[in-house]
Amino acid sequence: MIGAESSTERLHATTAVGAGDDAGISGKKRKIRPLWLWIAGIIAILAIAGAIVGALIAKDVINVHSKSTPATVAAAENPGSSSATSASASGTPGSPTESSSSSIRPSGSSTVTSSASSKSSSKPTSTPGACSSSDDIPSKAKDTWQDPTSWLDMTGFNCTFTDETVGGLPIVGLNSTWDNSKQANPNVPSLSKPWGSYSNQPFRGVSIGGWLALEPFITPSLFESDSSLKDEYSLCKKLGPEKAAATLEKHYATFITEDDFRSIAAAGLDHIRIPFSYWAVKTFDDDPYVFGVSWRYLLRGIEWARKYGLRVKLDLHGVPGSQNGWNHSGRDGTVNWITGPDGSTNAQRTLDIHDQLSKFFAQDRYKNIVAFYGLVNEPAKSIPQDDLIAWTQKAYQIVHDNGISATQVFSESMRGLDPWHGKLTGYGDSLALDVHEYTIFDNALLKFKHTDRISYACKGWADQLNAGMRPTTGFGPVMVGEWSQADSDCAVALNGVGTGARWTGTFYGSNSPACPTQNDQCNCEMANADSSTFSPEYKLFLQTWAEAQMFTFEKSWGWFYWTWKTESAPLWSYQAGLQGGYLPAVAFKRNWDCSQPIPSLGSLPEFY
Repeated sequence: MIGAESSTERLHATTAVGAGDDAGISGKKRKIRPLWLWIAGIIAILAIAGAIVGALIAKDVINVHSKSTPATVAAAENPGSSSATSASASGTPGSPTESSSSSIRPSGSSTVTSSASSKSSSKPTSTPGACSSSDDIPSKAKDTWQDPTSWLDMTGFNCTFTDETVGGLPIVGLNSTWDNSKQANPNVPSLSKPWGSYSNQPFRGVSIGGWLALEPFITPSLFESDSSLKDEYSLCKKLGPEKAAATLEKHYATFITEDDFRSIAAAGLDHIRIPFSYWAVKTFDDDPYVFGVSWRYLLRGIEWARKYGLRVKLDLHGVPGSQNGWNHSGRDGTVNWITGPDGSTNAQRTLDIHDQLSKFFAQDRYKNIVAFYGLVNEPAKSIPQDDLIAWTQKAYQIVHDNGISATQVFSESMRGLDPWHGKLTGYGDSLALDVHEYTIFDNALLKFKHTDRISYACKGWADQLNAGMRPTTGFGPVMVGEWSQADSDCAVALNGVGTGARWTGTFYGSNSPACPTQNDQCNCEMANADSSTFSPEYKLFLQTWAEAQMFTFEKSWGWFYWTWKTESAPLWSYQAGLQGGYLPAVAFKRNWDCSQPIPSLGSLPEFY
């Protein structure tokens, strides 16, 4: 490069030579002058053209991003703010290329890469531009679940292809920036501010069950065509890869939409629990599950939660081998996790999955919104407690070391709270115990009369939670991860496809009906009826029963109702309870609590 001083000296030298030459030089100058005029004109035209092109580029009429370096695009898109970040790990074999830092793309533009030291943007922005076309998709990704041109639903997704990953998991579909300024309601802090102590301010939330992890009782329409279909495994195996993918993507795209998140916040709730299964991340051996498609719907769900100020609990609902042998683990049958012929292998596979998940969700964009990180849902009581503790310790360490700051959550595994006193100590508030409270899967509780059920919520569960929350008598941090308004196990397929109900004595192993009258009066007609047919007395019971549970469960860190939406089980649907008028319209504005007398339920019968 020639410096300014050197250039000036050359100019002076040239001028001196011209000044000292009188013989014929003036004639040459007269010939050269028209040429300089032409050159000056051309330069002026080029300058004008450059200005026009620059203006078009600035307005993105001409898109040059695809040929820009990632750093250039990042700087041009959002100077001074950043994208999501995370330390990366080697990618899963056959997965998209792993980046050394996280990469999130502005909507409609090419990949943006940011360094791991970046902080989240406070306001969402996107760069307008064309979506990827089929010609833009590499052959290895074309027509796969990572190809945006093949997606059924593009609502809320970034439509530009990228093969970037974090923790071996793809970021395709995400936008580059996010907004943590929203609060779910005026009583709770915005996502940009710390929640504070859950002991002092319990959360109120709902699970989005049956969406990314299927359950026949929640969406029976997916299973009713064949009586042999009893879980997601058998459904996918019967449909085959292509039809299963099309069927489940349609379900993911339509069963839960942005309107659901809006309604959840409007109902005075502030947290959501999103169950998903391991095949969102990885499949093994001869798994028939639809791989990967649910992953982007999980990520979109988190972004919709962010839009309405809702904090999230990630909930790994199904793990390799099945942790409990129940249909909501993916495969009904036997436990093959920790215990069983492949128990050790599947336990390690689950740890490997958590290694990927925790690297991904350690990105800055998730630090304020992912409040709880669930390790595994409802592992079987038959798994030895010491073995479950050892696995939980390993999982905790992996997730913690990968940078997750959210409280990790483990299940009491159908043991109750007492057996966890003195176990897994030393973690403080970074590890919490999840208990699911129902009165319908135990005949001793199922036979409660309506008022006894309310009293048990106010006294029995309150005593258990008070003891469980004290490290001197229980584990310490406890949350109620599931509860419902169901006062029977009558919902079709609740106990498994074709298994009947304890309430009527048709559940396998039952000797007699277990409803309060314990006779042939016990029936499931009212429990399974449309909520519009519920009597005023039954609605009063249902609302009082719900408010008793809310009141008591707020003695813990908080609660998640199971579940937000069902096709035909109204006592398991928060949405149906709101629409039917047997849940408080706003969760923090309630008319009754356990300090008041139980209202009269009139002549409400006890056998339905």
